[in-house]
Amino acid sequence: MRTVLVRRAVLTASAVSLALLATACGSAKAGDATFKAGAEPSAARSSAAASSAAPAGPRGRTADELGRLLVTEADLPDHRLEPVADSAAQDDPIETDKAPCKPLAQAEGMQSIGASAGVARVVASGKPRAAAQGAGPQEKADAAVAALKTTATSVALVSYDGKGAEEAFGAVKAGVEACAGGFSVTQAGERTAIESVKADTGLPGGDETVSFVTVMDLGDGDKNVTHVVVLRKGSTLATFTALSLSGDAEQPKAVVDAQAKKL
Repeated sequence: MRTVLVRRAVLTASAVSLALLATACGSAKAGDATFKAGAEPSAARSSAAASSAAPAGPRGRTADELGRLLVTEADLPDHRLEPVADSAAQDDPIETDKAPCKPLAQAEGMQSIGASAGVARVVASGKPRAAAQGAGPQEKADAAVAALKTTATSVALVSYDGKGAEEAFGAVKAGVEACAGGFSVTQAGERTAIESVKADTGLPGGDETVSFVTVMDLGDGDKNVTHVVVLRKGSTLATFTALSLSGDAEQPKAVVDAQAKKL
């Protein structure tokens, strides 16, 4: 029951499929097309660009360009890299009851904050320790519990034209303080209550970063703690959302470090 509740909460508030943890699907490579889910296809974007005036400042990267910058298993040998289960669902509009909190929900939900030039996504799951061959019942049980505690980190690279990345980052940073008392998120007709938001331990990387934790009340005394890191490098925003079926994820330092190096 807890797994179902967490999964539902993630689909509505974080838009990340925790089924990756439970099913341990086969891995893929980040350069594959399955990892790329730009808000606007490259061809359509090129056509639109040709018919409109060039924005002030640099142009952002396309989904194809961002896809080549995503972390791979070569960068994170202790993780399994998976395509996002349903890329189309990631772009269902997110609404919040408090305007300053919408950028937080969009960052946590792997979405662009405002108009973007391109988006690419992937999920990195820590590889749990398997029970040794010939292990007894207790060791197998311990391995199963450890697998449930594995953290899955969704990574979204979102690029913007002009100063869009700086503005999006600023909106997230301002929202962390403004939304400390919590807020509600509605996506695809599902409403989820975020109980609280608080600043998390800062992580280095990029031109600027902000980290925060959201706590979701799942009922029956169960809570789901999600760690979110937003990093800006030039015109690209990298967002990291770390979740666990146990309800208490770890801050995704290894994933953030590896992705920051590729940017």
